[in-house]
Amino acid sequence: MKLNEALFNEIINTSQDCIFWKDKDRRFLGANQAFLDFYGFESAEVIIGRTDEDMGWHKDPVPYMADELRVLSGQSTYKVPGKCVVHGEERSIVASKRPLYDGDKIVGLVGSFSDVTNILRSRPAAYADGGLYSADSLRDYPYFEGILEKYKIDEILDTNLGVIKRQFITEFARSLTGTGTAFSAVAVSIDNLKFINDAYGHEAGESVRAVIAGRLARSLEDFGVVGRLHDDELILINLRDITEEERRIYLDRLYAGAGIVRGDVRVDDFNLYVCATCGCAVYPFDAPDCDELFMYADKALQKGREEGGDRYVIFEGGDRREGDIKRLKGVGIFNGMQGVVRRLERTPGFEEKLRSLMPLLRDELRISKMFFADARGQLRSVPDSGLREDVSDISYLMDEAAYSGAVDEEMGEIAPMLHKVLANMGAKSVIIARVGVDRDTDGYLVCTGKKGKSIWSFEERSLMFFAAKLLAMRIRLDKDEIPE
Repeated sequence: MKLNEALFNEIINTSQDCIFWKDKDRRFLGANQAFLDFYGFESAEVIIGRTDEDMGWHKDPVPYMADELRVLSGQSTYKVPGKCVVHGEERSIVASKRPLYDGDKIVGLVGSFSDVTNILRSRPAAYADGGLYSADSLRDYPYFEGILEKYKIDEILDTNLGVIKRQFITEFARSLTGTGTAFSAVAVSIDNLKFINDAYGHEAGESVRAVIAGRLARSLEDFGVVGRLHDDELILINLRDITEEERRIYLDRLYAGAGIVRGDVRVDDFNLYVCATCGCAVYPFDAPDCDELFMYADKALQKGREEGGDRYVIFEGGDRREGDIKRLKGVGIFNGMQGVVRRLERTPGFEEKLRSLMPLLRDELRISKMFFADARGQLRSVPDSGLREDVSDISYLMDEAAYSGAVDEEMGEIAPMLHKVLANMGAKSVIIARVGVDRDTDGYLVCTGKKGKSIWSFEERSLMFFAAKLLAMRIRLDKDEIPE
């Protein structure tokens, strides 16, 4: 089907996001209807051939000019917070931009933005700067004192909710387990968020989440922090309430008169009733490390949902012991590693080695699909070597030899190309391991799951790392060629 101009306009005008496109000199070439409605323009003729500076939308245009020049040099940006003046009022927005190519040549850029003014206004006045935490408040924790030397505060906090991003909340929890500091983890999910999104719109849903996040942050006072675990789930790190009695007192307060996760939330002219489910687990009594702890907190949350929601569930050690018994009855990590060794030793050829790993990793990791991305970032499915997708930003995720997490918005901020490919395939979670020796990278093993599994266990990550490392060594020993 040929995409003519009328069809193109019909498609982009269905979007509620404001979309625009510019030439290499940053002059507008066009915009969708949502963009025109936002600024109150009758047609795109008002902006075509002009720059942002010509339109006078920014009190300080320099940062926005620098942002677009970076995009025109080949970089993409994702959900960058900013300000623009509309009808004399300064509005808060989050914008994403990508370069436009004609062959290998950059000829312009395309961008989109959303108005988040009402979301930010729904937060308490103390958090009007867009975050629930200041750099000074986070420096009370040794981990954040060090991390703030490398990152700005707005890089640590989630753009929409103001809570701590998943990367940093997870590393914070690992720093606590590394020093043997006891803490409880509470996973929180709003039960009726989908209904609110469907009935009142996505912006109302975001406002509700922002309000609940702010209430939870204040409930922790100075003994903990709130972070985003994945798209629809928050995680609380509570350093004060460790015993079961202490945790029950705290969790009861979330649901009782304080109305923190149960009660009305005012959005525009509506009072929306909101309720949530919480799952709680504690280190070191329930789990030996952060990954398992978050997994057990999430498991308790899921149990609460199965029981009808609008309640909290405290993880019981018996559930963990049952899980341990099941793992012991299964193959186990050692037998899994032995299986990897046998398959790679007996199988000639690179493609054949990958195919031999697929059944074992599917059974051990409960994955749905397996892929290999070569050193250039070209992704192909292991069963179907004809599939080709560009995920050249995959390396941005790989601060360590292995990465695991949910295929969600936060992953999209770091690696938008990979996120788009995996999301289009219906993947909900991913685990990735670098295939290589020393500084030489042959590529990446990529396994996906259909369920929204944000935390992979230590055993699962260890097996994935071992498989990738042994594959790299066998490639060299057997002199296998990696196909282009």
